[in-house]
Amino acid sequence: MIKKIFHWLKKAFYWFIGLSILTVIIFKWVPIPITPLMITRAIENKIDGNDAVLSHDWVPLEEISPNLQKAVIASEDGNFLKHNGFDFAAMQKAFKNNQKGRRLKGGSTISQQTAKNVFLWQGRSYLRKGLEAYFTVLIELIWGKERIMEVYLNSIEMGNGVYGAEEAARVWYRTSAENLTKREAAGIAAILPNPRKYKASNSSSYIERRKDRIMRNMRHIGKIEY
Repeated sequence: MIKKIFHWLKKAFYWFIGLSILTVIIFKWVPIPITPLMITRAIENKIDGNDAVLSHDWVPLEEISPNLQKAVIASEDGNFLKHNGFDFAAMQKAFKNNQKGRRLKGGSTISQQTAKNVFLWQGRSYLRKGLEAYFTVLIELIWGKERIMEVYLNSIEMGNGVYGAEEAARVWYRTSAENLTKREAAGIAAILPNPRKYKASNSSSYIERRKDRIMRNMRHIGKIEY
């Protein structure tokens, strides 16, 4: 019986590795139509008695303003173009501050956030963190930085039921992702820690201060070369 269980687990493991690698290879070129987070949010809204809103319109990276690309790097992952998926210095800093009781962002890179949003469920567990690290390595190796940014900006939550740069630009500023100004891009990036709570336009004083800080940091990024 133990041998059979071990054999089955071994087989399941190999199937998982093969299918996960195949999926990542396919999504290197194919637009990602829906993510686990989109499904989860739609179900949550339905349970709460609201409409299961899901606004999502995929556009290539060439049609997303460099302003937004710089804004999310400035806001979420300043070392995105330098690291290999993990920013250990940021993770260590976040850990130390969390130990002191300060509430800061967790040190996850854009690559890690992309891996989590596209392939995994929400929540905190050692299993999910382990799988997040696994998929982060895969997308860094197979996709590269440019594709990771493209998927990230097309898949992340940017408002209540709003996913991706094109829909966020339309909902918040009545424009396209390609035509976002620096201030508008900073506004979208500023709400990413909690896009269902904050507003990118007609923002609170807290978000306005975040916009100012993001715009200052954007000046130091320079031309993005993937």
